Amino acid sequence: MDTDPSDRLPRRSLLALAAATGALASLPAFTASAAPRRPVGSPDIKGPQLWWQAPADEQSMIQQGLPVGNGRLGALASNDPGRELLLITDATMWTGGLNDTLDADGQFPYDREHFGSLTLLARLTVGIPDHDLSAVSRYRRALDLARGVVTTSYVRSGVTYERRIFASRPDDVIVLHFTQSGGGRYTGTVMLEGTHGETPQGATSFGASFPGGLRYGAAVTAYGSGGRVSVNGSQISFSGCTSLTVVMSGGTNYAPDAAAHYRDPSLDPERLARSKVRAAAGLSADTLLHTHVADHHALFGQLDVSLGTSSAAQRALDTWERIKARALDGDPDPELEAAYLQFGRYLMISGSRGSLPLGLQGLWLDGNDPDWMGDYHTDINLQMNYWMADRAGLSQCFDALTDYCLAQLPSWTELTRTRFNDPRNRYRNSTGKVAGWTVAISTNPHGGLGWWWHPAGNAWLCNTLWEHYEYTRSRSHLERIHPLLKGACEFWEARLIPYRLPDSGREVLIADSDWSPEQGPLDAKGITYAQELVWALFANYRSACAELKKDTGYADTIAGLQQRLYLPRVSPSTGWLEEWMSPDNLGETTHRHLSPLVGLFPGDRIRPDGSTPAGIVEGATALLTARGMNSFGWANAWRSLCWARLKNAEKAYQLVVNNLRPSTDGSNGTAPNLFDIYEVGQGRGIFQIDANFGTPAAMTEMLLYSRPGHLELLPALPEAWAASGSISGAGARGGFVVDLRWREGKPTEARIRSIGGRTTTVAYAGTSRTVTLKPGESVTLKDFVR
Repeated sequence: MDTDPSDRLPRRSLLALAAATGALASLPAFTASAAPRRPVGSPDIKGPQLWWQAPADEQSMIQQGLPVGNGRLGALASNDPGRELLLITDATMWTGGLNDTLDADGQFPYDREHFGSLTLLARLTVGIPDHDLSAVSRYRRALDLARGVVTTSYVRSGVTYERRIFASRPDDVIVLHFTQSGGGRYTGTVMLEGTHGETPQGATSFGASFPGGLRYGAAVTAYGSGGRVSVNGSQISFSGCTSLTVVMSGGTNYAPDAAAHYRDPSLDPERLARSKVRAAAGLSADTLLHTHVADHHALFGQLDVSLGTSSAAQRALDTWERIKARALDGDPDPELEAAYLQFGRYLMISGSRGSLPLGLQGLWLDGNDPDWMGDYHTDINLQMNYWMADRAGLSQCFDALTDYCLAQLPSWTELTRTRFNDPRNRYRNSTGKVAGWTVAISTNPHGGLGWWWHPAGNAWLCNTLWEHYEYTRSRSHLERIHPLLKGACEFWEARLIPYRLPDSGREVLIADSDWSPEQGPLDAKGITYAQELVWALFANYRSACAELKKDTGYADTIAGLQQRLYLPRVSPSTGWLEEWMSPDNLGETTHRHLSPLVGLFPGDRIRPDGSTPAGIVEGATALLTARGMNSFGWANAWRSLCWARLKNAEKAYQLVVNNLRPSTDGSNGTAPNLFDIYEVGQGRGIFQIDANFGTPAAMTEMLLYSRPGHLELLPALPEAWAASGSISGAGARGGFVVDLRWREGKPTEARIRSIGGRTTTVAYAGTSRTVTLKPGESVTLKDFVR
């Protein structure tokens, strides 16, 4: 077995694996592209807006800065009248590397030097000295979710000033456009700075590289009317301008190609950034804006939701005051709650298109030292980030996760082959065999793994990718992920060990030594978490083989293994579904993770519809109850989803409300800019984006439950939303999209449209109807209650 730290993964091996998965065909994340199509005119788009009466404090940007993003390039904006600050991040701006040298315990290093970290690309500052906040009145800033635009307006000396900030995917730039009405002028400076000690090369661009070889660069330009714009030393100066447009772009030479060590050596990021800003600067700010809005709204407009009508008093409050009022008086604010769902969709559109997937903090940082390196945690966070996408009409945004897994597969496979069975690894296979691939709890974009090995992580990633197929019925997606599913099955074929049940003498297969994330004994066998995930993996792989009509022989082998898998029981001591193969609770009762409940959600082997033994459902319910109703944001979101699956509407809703509590002094809850904050103690909180996606996923699950062949309307509709409401464009497993209206807690109309599905039942309150459609067809159902 090869465990020599000096051994580097052979390029020939990676090349073969990359070619087999199609990774070599992928384009770099930051690349030249053809000129986009330009819309004719600007449509009148109206949608939810969030607004505030004060700019962000530069010392609290992660809680107060407003996010923009084009799926790859993101920024937090301060919106200060006299000093606009943008903290800019590229999704591929990662330090570190492959990280293939094991520590003394057989695990990978987990640090910023070797594993690496997501970091800032640049700081962009637009200084307007005579526009200090103290000198202006009627200040307001807003985030237009439907158009993807941040606006700021204020009055100074009788002149109304306005600025718009947006991140355009078609033009691959961030744009700041400053205008005024009333005869005003803009005078000030623009400064673009790197954040890693780069040596300035001038005022308009910079380029550098990390020790691991990743090159990066950024560029800025500005143009105005009615005045003068010029380069002055290390900054751009503007004076007497009636309007000003600032255009910025940047990125890295990252490429999703394991055989090339995830680099494109031919790409010069600084030069490419300069080319992009020059091209954009040749267009009017209105043209750039209209192109961006058309692109953004094409996705945002795919789902609409109404949860009821808020009061005039609630509507009169700015977003932060409204969040505080919702927590203080306890009155439902259905329009705020719907806007929170839509904010999650806004972040998904802004952060997950054409590049790497969203990690712990998405695209938005306030420094170069994010907690947990801003990485990809594979024991819940990465998966939770993508639970919302298909449910909430954003299936296109899911592709970033698929692309990432395929690009990493060659490295993951080779690391598993050469490192997993290291004798120092407490999670190694006691069978002595190893095959396929798995991951660690943390992964990076360079093929590298960190923290501890996470054997069941491969199954959870595969099940997430499979569920996307269930929503879309995309055969091309299924073809792409088949190697991932098969490799994960091969890993578990080598890992599972026989165990004879003491009560019946029956021999079953159980997972080797593992840790139930993130608690309990470190070397438990047959943990429920692994057993449930592997059971679902095997079922999904068999279905994939049947759909694709391939690997039938190996699918039969996996079917035999699945039949022998041990499945969890209810503890006679606690009455809970067992987390370990023990009647005793070996961990924290109220632990944040719901690892033993993965069969309830995101899986659905455990169902309260009579198809699952009642005792198992009762044991799962008892365990969920014991976990409690008050945890971190992402943990509350997971709890809400589980209660929705159990059709307990009020508990599911209460957990949504818990996540809407205002975060003060770093406490768990929602920050002024709606980012979810995770309390780490001593008055400090950190941003983790997963709750911003997990909570909207729970809200949609409360309105529509689906699995292939079955849709259930309003399974967990809370009283707060019952009076009237609607959702249109909601995804349903089996290949359908649903538009649904309700009144007084009952559905009044449901339109079912096929995007690949054929037959499904549509159920409500114990009654059901069978619907058969061809792709592209739809049917509208009414009169659910007679």
